[in-house]
Amino acid sequence: MKNGLSFSQKLSRLRKRLQEPEWRRYGSLLLTGKFLALALLFLMAIFVNPGLMGLRTFAADPTLKGNDIVNPINTVWTLVAAFLVFGMQVGFTMLEAGFCRSRETVNVLMECIVDTCLCGLLFFAFGFSFMFSHGNGFIGYHWFFLQDAPATYETTGVAFLAFWLFQFAFADTCSTITSGAMIGRTGFVGDLIYSVGVSGFIYPIIGHWAWGPDGFLATMGSAGNFLPWLGQSFHDFAGSTVVHTIGGFIALAGSIVLGPRLGRRFKRDGGGPMLPHDLTIAASGGLILWFGWYGFNPGSTLSAMDFEGIGRVAANTTLAACSGGLLAMAVAYMMSKKWDISFTVNGFLAGLVAITCPCYWVSPTGAILLGGVAGVIVVYGVEILEWLRIDDPIGAVPVHGFCGIWGTLSLGLFAAGKYGATGPFAADNSAPLKGLFYGGGTTLLTAQAIGSATITLSTFAVALLLMYAVNALGALRVSAAGETIGLDLHEHGISAYPEYVLSSLGQPAAVVLEPTSKIAATSGVQMRAPEPSRGIS
Repeated sequence: MKNGLSFSQKLSRLRKRLQEPEWRRYGSLLLTGKFLALALLFLMAIFVNPGLMGLRTFAADPTLKGNDIVNPINTVWTLVAAFLVFGMQVGFTMLEAGFCRSRETVNVLMECIVDTCLCGLLFFAFGFSFMFSHGNGFIGYHWFFLQDAPATYETTGVAFLAFWLFQFAFADTCSTITSGAMIGRTGFVGDLIYSVGVSGFIYPIIGHWAWGPDGFLATMGSAGNFLPWLGQSFHDFAGSTVVHTIGGFIALAGSIVLGPRLGRRFKRDGGGPMLPHDLTIAASGGLILWFGWYGFNPGSTLSAMDFEGIGRVAANTTLAACSGGLLAMAVAYMMSKKWDISFTVNGFLAGLVAITCPCYWVSPTGAILLGGVAGVIVVYGVEILEWLRIDDPIGAVPVHGFCGIWGTLSLGLFAAGKYGATGPFAADNSAPLKGLFYGGGTTLLTAQAIGSATITLSTFAVALLLMYAVNALGALRVSAAGETIGLDLHEHGISAYPEYVLSSLGQPAAVVLEPTSKIAATSGVQMRAPEPSRGIS
């Protein structure tokens, strides 16, 4: 036999003792003493040897630098903004899919998704390095594959990889803009080839000129740099030029080299635009883009501590979109006597593109005015392309290219003279930007014009070379037979709407119960609406 009590008997005895006040007081005193002793030992260990507890004294660390200190609030703010900007890919995909014809919908979905995947790897390998690392005035040449990167990017206090993610979302936006004007006749392999050129080289290298730490447009006007006599550098807060003008003029180059879609007759020739197949999707995609723009513009402060700045940018973004949408609707009505949803959607997108550059430095009134002008520009921009017989199915060139230029120049007109630069802890308004309309003269406008012209012309020239090269390989444009059948079936082997046969007018109709050979003979080529008596209800 064992001596002593069993475990269950000990528990029973403890319950009985805890019911007695004296035992409860004794137990409390005993536990308190033990905890105090442990706490005292812990404090002594930290005092005698802090390294034993995994701690170190920062004051004694001679290698600690300002760029090693991550600002958690600004990092989280930048990450949330990056998520919003990445969400714009949903908007772009829906916008392009809605404005295209039904038989090329799957192709649009594939291009947008694959461009995103490709852009991510290219921006990881060398795109980010070309654009945002130190080098010279034309290109950066550090941090390839994100190696040897610091803890934070420059003096922002934002964790380096958070900043990379934010800028990847911007690069992806530029690539997606390009594909919008080339819908319906671009071969998928050709799309992959030119996307490597856009995301890996054109966007990051030219973008470095304006956004790189030592880009020649970013340092323009200062002693020892480009045009020192000007005394003013080029400014593009969130990318009217760097993202939208670059994307828009690459799209223009692609449209010119490709030529129009088969069957596209322009107004000068007695025709008109090919009708979009789903305006519900297109309009919804436009609104998703508007929502994502609240990451695009306010997020470009890289600072949640600039409280007034992020609020002003968000308000200006909203007002420019509103005025752009209404003015585009009104101008389109005067031309056609119809309330046009396509122009209205592209109108508020035009306002968003225009406000992207000056959003930090203009007043709400200035935002309304410049956004309204963008709404007018986009309508007449579409008409100019129509007159030039350039086929742009979604209006990417007028929205992003033309209005990107306008937004960049508008800073030289509408900068309110109150706001300087954002910062990791607060705004620095000691050197505010002042435009022509606020008594600032033409210096800022001149700097903006030089920067915009430099980037626009360089982008267009290089993009034309790229597109002609891809075309010379025979990969840019799909064959006439493939385009006639439709890119969905020709390139991807499936329709976006396999349950329906679509008539030549784009009206949904039920599937016809006819022999497979007869359906195959008519699939994708001049399909007729079936007779109601022969359909499936």
